[in-house]
Amino acid sequence: MTKRKKKKSNKGIPNLTNTILSILKKDRNKTFNYKQIAAILGVNDASSRNQIIKKLHQLKAKQEIEEVDRGKFKAIVNTEYHTGRVDMASRGSGYIICDDFEDDIYIASNNMNKALHGDEVEFYAYKRRKRGKLEGEITSIIKRAKSEYVGVIQIHEKKNFAFVVPDGNKMYKDIFVPINKINKAEDGDKVLVSLEDWPEKADSPNGKVLKVLGKPGEHNTEIHAILAEYGLPLEFPHEVEEFANKIDTSITKEEIAKRRDMRKDLTFTIDPKDAKDFDDALSFKILDNGLFEIGIHIADVSHYLQENTILDDEAFERATSVYLVDRVVPMLPEILSNGACSLRPHEEKYTFSAVFHMNEKAEIKDQWFGRTVTYSDARFAYEEAQAIIENNATLSAVEVLKKPNKIDLTIPKEVSLTGKEYKTSQKVAQATLKLDELAKIMRRKRMSSGAISFDKVEVKFNLDDDANPVGVYFKTSKDANKLIEEFMLLANRKVGEFIGKQKKTFIYRIHDEPDDSKLAALQNVVGRFGYKLNFKDRKSVSSSLNNLLKDVNGKKEQNLVDTLTIRTMSKAEYSTHNIGHYGLAFDYYSHFTSPIRRYPDVMAHRLLQQYLDGGNSANADIYEEKCNHSSRMEYLATKAERDSIKYMQIRFMEDHKNENFVGVISGVTDWGIYVEIIENKCEGMVSVRDMKDDHYQFDEDHFALIGKNSKIMYQLGDEVIVKVKNTDLVKKHLDFTLIGKHEEA
Repeated sequence: MTKRKKKKSNKGIPNLTNTILSILKKDRNKTFNYKQIAAILGVNDASSRNQIIKKLHQLKAKQEIEEVDRGKFKAIVNTEYHTGRVDMASRGSGYIICDDFEDDIYIASNNMNKALHGDEVEFYAYKRRKRGKLEGEITSIIKRAKSEYVGVIQIHEKKNFAFVVPDGNKMYKDIFVPINKINKAEDGDKVLVSLEDWPEKADSPNGKVLKVLGKPGEHNTEIHAILAEYGLPLEFPHEVEEFANKIDTSITKEEIAKRRDMRKDLTFTIDPKDAKDFDDALSFKILDNGLFEIGIHIADVSHYLQENTILDDEAFERATSVYLVDRVVPMLPEILSNGACSLRPHEEKYTFSAVFHMNEKAEIKDQWFGRTVTYSDARFAYEEAQAIIENNATLSAVEVLKKPNKIDLTIPKEVSLTGKEYKTSQKVAQATLKLDELAKIMRRKRMSSGAISFDKVEVKFNLDDDANPVGVYFKTSKDANKLIEEFMLLANRKVGEFIGKQKKTFIYRIHDEPDDSKLAALQNVVGRFGYKLNFKDRKSVSSSLNNLLKDVNGKKEQNLVDTLTIRTMSKAEYSTHNIGHYGLAFDYYSHFTSPIRRYPDVMAHRLLQQYLDGGNSANADIYEEKCNHSSRMEYLATKAERDSIKYMQIRFMEDHKNENFVGVISGVTDWGIYVEIIENKCEGMVSVRDMKDDHYQFDEDHFALIGKNSKIMYQLGDEVIVKVKNTDLVKKHLDFTLIGKHEEA
């Protein structure tokens, strides 16, 4: 019997054509020989080398690559390259958001080429063979979005290395950390790790532990992790604190002489009852000609925050204060934010003011901007101001102005006022009632001009001494809040207009019109609840959005519709290029009124003073860069604030695992439904795998999951009863068990 000859193994290198093209296109200005390509592929046998040589010449014959020198090949670039930003999806694939294309470009995991979420990248696009849709391949990383990640460390002591498993699902690779770079971390610790490099052949990036944050699930660990995740600071550097503490914060005669002295004008603040810094105050005076002189006085932060100092550098880097559920991370050290720059009652302060002469119709007859010195006569909480407005609703304008003794001044029982203090409070009440009347006129004018009325409910927590959530309440905007809002809007608008009409470089808060496709998507959702939008023109869009927000007020779908409508809007940002503010219906709008907590306001103050002094227009490019940085930091701060609310909601729900809750279906996907509990706004997910009573299928057209046999439908906006299944503080994830529809319970 003759033996069969063994067939020679002639296994080819998989996907060799695309691999070679990818290598050459990635460094399209560089030449490669077969040895260099073999080294990149990690092969060195004769068969593999011959395959590479053969493939190189085939590609050359097809004119897909060129032989620049003997044996040296280079990509023929006949592809148009684009730049965009990566938005990671699950399992390592993602999309690129690029202005050159109407739709986002899908990137398969094998074409990511080590790009990470948020990175600015170069890529080329091509049509998918099967669906004909555009797909892309990333050719180079222009700029990393971030270099630091938060995660849990897993230490492999025997193998002398560790991996950090990043929080969240946007980072698709664990980070390799040599044992000598774990910075005393223990297995299971939550850490902050920095990316150092990502070797060509390595599956994971290399990093080092910068900081140990603590044990996962502990309160301070998770709050610090939220800040670290977005690169937000926890404390001020020692040298910055030291610099701030040495600033002369005294009120001097020499400085007063340079300012408009408004210390004798009735001046007061209206703020939240738990506020620690007061960066704005109002003054009120009736002039001999019958007009009202109303001053909007803002802390003169720029007087203390001098340019080219370490304090200013730190404030610029932070760009904003961050408001987490249990703390504020301020932009400025406490000596300024809660001290020198805070317009506390019965203290003289340096201020930057916008002063208006206004008639009974809230029409502005004169305006003045400049540096002042003021004295706050009183501090009112919003609740006190609101009580004054509500208790005196029946008083006429004449009685408010000429018969102040008729004003019902509600003073809390625990407050004991002297005669002088009572008289001051009566004057403040008189001013408050008149300002409320004028604010309502201004608000009506703004709404009739096409402003959008967003009064979204804010979720707040009652915390005990250990920062445990013991209750949830909702913050709503009432007349007292809207009074302050209208006068702050007035100052911001008029300052922006004053400089804008001079055509000089300035800091604007801009807001573009909503995108048509987003409006159409909103109509699809709200149509489910029986609402109709009118897209005929800009004014009809604004009007129908306002009607929508008004119609849903107090209904089960309010928070859902409010949230979706806000998402439909373009994102407001800072820029030197003024396009107006769509949401407020203003042609000019700046941020002037909160320099303690926003760096753009500091820049606005500096530029305004420069122009009041007759200075030339500032360099627009420099300020545009600063605007971009401020917008970016504001975005990160907002994300951190939302994460902290989500974290606290999950902590709150941990203590309510045995309770049934009524919720509204706020989202529907093929993997499950999202439910927002009505009484506390906590949102969690019901997995479709846990809905055992039937096989549920996703109906995209009806925003619903529908049972295959029972035809039971769980649709967006439906009320259901849920119970807490699982709370994950680390991943900030809440899972519900579905009990059933509300009407069936």
